[in-house]
Amino acid sequence: MTDFGAKRIKDEVILIARILLALLFLIFGWSKLTDYSGTVAYMTQTGVPLPMIATLVAIVVEFFVSIAVILGVWTRPLAVVLALYTIASAFIGHPFWTMAGADHYENMINFYKNVSIMGGLFLLYVTGAGKYSIDARLGGLAGAPPLRPRAP
Repeated sequence: MTDFGAKRIKDEVILIARILLALLFLIFGWSKLTDYSGTVAYMTQTGVPLPMIATLVAIVVEFFVSIAVILGVWTRPLAVVLALYTIASAFIGHPFWTMAGADHYENMINFYKNVSIMGGLFLLYVTGAGKYSIDARLGGLAGAPPLRPRAP
């Protein structure tokens, strides 16, 4: 069975996937970082527990962890961290089962988008960061293959 050329461009695709998966987190993490008080106010308004701490957690995970994933640093464990954060965000931020009408539909879409993003993050956990990553440069950090074979 053919792999449709996937082996030839595997590392390039993993790099693109890392960037695309982390881009959403990076954009919204930056907006939280640059508007901390507004984010705390929003989280307070929506009933998020401990809104000041939740905002700090959101900034660290969304902004700093996404940068690490893009660069390919500790990719496998951080992909799991992002996946867990994403499911928590889905349940806290998109409780469509408590809503009706357009709000129900919008939040159901966003909830299942989060679930789909988790799927991509779990694939990243399985594949690792690939050749174009700091993990690979550091000789297999977090399971990435080293760029060059090591002498026995």
